[in-house]
Amino acid sequence: MKVAIGSDHRGYKLKSRLKDLLEDRGHEVMDLGTGNEESVDYPDFAFPVSEKVAAGEADRGILICGSGIGMSIAANKVRGIRAALCRTVWDAEMTRKHNDSNVLALSEKSGEDPAVDEVVLTWINTPFEGGRHLRRINKIADYEALNH
Repeated sequence: MKVAIGSDHRGYKLKSRLKDLLEDRGHEVMDLGTGNEESVDYPDFAFPVSEKVAAGEADRGILICGSGIGMSIAANKVRGIRAALCRTVWDAEMTRKHNDSNVLALSEKSGEDPAVDEVVLTWINTPFEGGRHLRRINKIADYEALNH
């Protein structure tokens, strides 16, 4: 799987760690920055990662900022993106099964939780269930197409 990943300065350390985790599992990772811990603005990374996913240049995207909230808000402004802020393995599983999320947002505080690797891998490995959930995703896409 090709995964685009990005962070602001607060998420830089976790981004670097997750990049290694994904590459060790055989995934191709596109690191879209930031490249250090100097202060930057999260939308400058949320938009390029999300655009890569929306364009089909990446299968999924992962974004990390201080809370994960800013990244998820910015990512969801890109047409075709279903970004989800996940803090637990259950969140990661449900957002893939039921929402077919294509961007995962994380808080840099997640890096302090040993379960963050499991959250990411669950999100990467869980398939979308389709069925009634596809009908709901299609309603979101239809609304998005009418209002942009």
